[in-house]
Amino acid sequence: MNENSLFVDYLIHRGVLRSHSLIDAFLRCDRMLFVPDRLKNSAYGDYPLSIGEGQTISQPTTVAIMLELLAPQEGNRILDIGSGSGWTTALLASAVGNNGYVEGMERIGNLVEFGRGNLRKAGIANASIEPADTAVLGKPGRQYDRILVSASASVMPGELFDQLKPDGSLVIPVHNSLWHFTKNAEGAIDGYELPGFRFVPLIVAL
Repeated sequence: MNENSLFVDYLIHRGVLRSHSLIDAFLRCDRMLFVPDRLKNSAYGDYPLSIGEGQTISQPTTVAIMLELLAPQEGNRILDIGSGSGWTTALLASAVGNNGYVEGMERIGNLVEFGRGNLRKAGIANASIEPADTAVLGKPGRQYDRILVSASASVMPGELFDQLKPDGSLVIPVHNSLWHFTKNAEGAIDGYELPGFRFVPLIVAL
């Protein structure tokens, strides 16, 4: 069994990685491919790693929790805000299959290029990473089945609810908590909080 398989087994045994599609995604999208070369020896540590520009690739346990909450489905269209190294973008793209697509967004230009290169290394074709418009959050006027935000907002950005399709879900850190929101067929929003997390701040220059 290789290191990545042992790493995935660890996340399964911790109880944070459960669904078959995400287990397969973690096996396919080796974290080793998404960390800087100088940190390859730490790729399977269960802690965040610096990817430069004051940003990190998140702790694997946290990523597994967030993606299980998001519950990506085959064929989903997903918006990944704060794609960083591209690891979450790749994991989601693997989970939604060839009929789905993931749009990653990243505000730091060097990380856009880093993430794009990592997607290529991982053989991910059903995803993209583009520079984020720092004047807005997400993609106003468009809607997605799932939205993942990987940086902590100071307040809940309500504009993201407009970017969710009916029956869609949003996972976002606010302060030191993870929030999971769902939107029903009538457009009503429901959500709950999981406290005890830390993320880099979400920055939108309005």
